[in-house]
Amino acid sequence: MKFSKTGTVLRKWSRLIHRDLSFFFSGMVLIYAISGIVMNHRNTINPNYSVERQEYSITETMPPQAGMKKDDVLKLLAPLGEEKNYTKHYFPKEGQMKVFLKGGSNLMVNLSTKQAVYEKLTRRPLISALTKLHYNPGKWWTHFADVFAVGLIIITVTGLVMVKGPKGLWGRGGIELVAGILIPILFLFL
Repeated sequence: MKFSKTGTVLRKWSRLIHRDLSFFFSGMVLIYAISGIVMNHRNTINPNYSVERQEYSITETMPPQAGMKKDDVLKLLAPLGEEKNYTKHYFPKEGQMKVFLKGGSNLMVNLSTKQAVYEKLTRRPLISALTKLHYNPGKWWTHFADVFAVGLIIITVTGLVMVKGPKGLWGRGGIELVAGILIPILFLFL
């Protein structure tokens, strides 16, 4: 009878601790979950910038490569509204000019065909901030992330002992626990 009362008290406190820590750390769970998904797909989603690509033909007459001056480049940037963002230009190969703009945007111009490709980079405010937190921006965050990790351990342990009977640790819950441990282990070896 004493064991049953101890188990009941343990499950009661586990539910209280589990609930309160889950509410407290739900923001952190969302930060790591959302940024983790984005980071898993870095080859298709740039977490920091959105890239808009625009291809068009230049109708104005342009000087030859040797005579290309900053003022000529600024005239090419005017229709894009980027003339104030000019940083520099160079010629990576004969007949091709690349213009660098503030913020990471750029313009690539084929001088002979007058074909241009403009790539505009725009910072993704929310996703880039979440990813920065995921990468750990500093010492203060390290301390909070460590507290979060300990909180996750406590949430896990309290979750394991909360439910009794066939749905608990010695029933279906135990099977799910073993499966949840085995899947990452299998990925380590595959």
